[in-house]
Amino acid sequence: MDARALAALAANPGCRRRALLDGAGVDKGALASALRAPANFGQSQFAHQRGNSFEARVKADGGADLVRLLHERLRDGSEPPGPGAVATPDLTAPGPQGRTARTALALREATEAGRWALLDHPMVSLDVAGSPAFLEPDAVVVHPDGSWTVVEIKSFPMVDGSADPAKVGAAARQSAVYTLALERVASMIRRPPEDGGDTADAADAVDAVAVETASAAKTAEAAGGAETAGPVAPAEAAASADPAGTAARERPVTPAEAALRARVRHQVLLVCPKDFSNLPTAEMVDVRKQLAVTRRQLDRLTRIEEIAAALPEGTTFDLRLTDDGRTPTRPVEELTAAVEAVDAAYAPECLSTCELAAHCRTRSRAAGRVEALGRGVRGELGGLTTMDAVLTAAMERPADDAPTGDPTVDALRRAAALRAEALASHPEAVACR
Repeated sequence: MDARALAALAANPGCRRRALLDGAGVDKGALASALRAPANFGQSQFAHQRGNSFEARVKADGGADLVRLLHERLRDGSEPPGPGAVATPDLTAPGPQGRTARTALALREATEAGRWALLDHPMVSLDVAGSPAFLEPDAVVVHPDGSWTVVEIKSFPMVDGSADPAKVGAAARQSAVYTLALERVASMIRRPPEDGGDTADAADAVDAVAVETASAAKTAEAAGGAETAGPVAPAEAAASADPAGTAARERPVTPAEAALRARVRHQVLLVCPKDFSNLPTAEMVDVRKQLAVTRRQLDRLTRIEEIAAALPEGTTFDLRLTDDGRTPTRPVEELTAAVEAVDAAYAPECLSTCELAAHCRTRSRAAGRVEALGRGVRGELGGLTTMDAVLTAAMERPADDAPTGDPTVDALRRAAALRAEALASHPEAVACR
């Protein structure tokens, strides 16, 4: 699961089908095609190449221009990064667990150094319904004051300082997932010493991240990425009150003190092409609202083991591909039964975020569920969950036309009466069917 999938999953935590398929690593696009309901969204190859080219330009020269762009947008009075002032640690390591551990160590070292640093495509982990997910932000910048900023690079244009609100919102939700995962690393770095130990011991607390991450794929308890960060240390509070680090420059800052101030900023840097050129421009986006929603929704997700335990024995989503690895041979009816064994929570918004949305929409319409009309309509109709129930409630009017006591039913009957009155006044009108 990547951050885009997690943001979509957090927006619809009641969908057990997506939680299970994503947690099991099932290719939903291939599954949808085998079900004869292929997804009709996604990024074209041309757009993907253009995005990669733009990202490479943004990160050119060791990310110095990117960090200067971040400093300009912060406007916090801190010293701008000079030539050669931006460190770019090597994050190479074998496997996702190794890369996650190397990222945690690089963040600690950069925080202790008290200088600008750019982590290009770091990897962090997050616990999702009892299953570890490894996430890869575009970049993370470490500030001299010990704070960290998530950088999200997108290829959609920013015209006259503003971009498409829907795309900015999607980028903010995606960045909130990265921020949530980084908060755990920051909390481990600034963990207060126990039993009156020396404050330098707090800087070594991040070593536990490497140990926990290495075993995250084997045990869910070791991947506590969805937990919120621990209590803010006094040094962190001071850093928040003095973002420019003026007080810190009055005396040398020890590595332990720098580690204790490690924190993730709740403003991310969104970098986009300026107007319709290939020149980068950026704006700070506050993700506190998205962060709170994502944290709450991920906590609500049912553990994947519980969902799998409720499935009929022998349930599988294997497509039984031919030797070429492309053509599925499993009967559509059998595959449909396996998918329908897991409850879904379809809404029209799924069409832009989930590969199985077209299949779920078809099944929802066939069953006459009101969810096909949207979450707003579903909420207004209360206990009326099918189209037939809604029509029955609207059309069955007692002779005395007395209120039923159910505000939803009374509103439907009033709407049906107004509709009948309007059609009666215009005989030439064709009634809807």
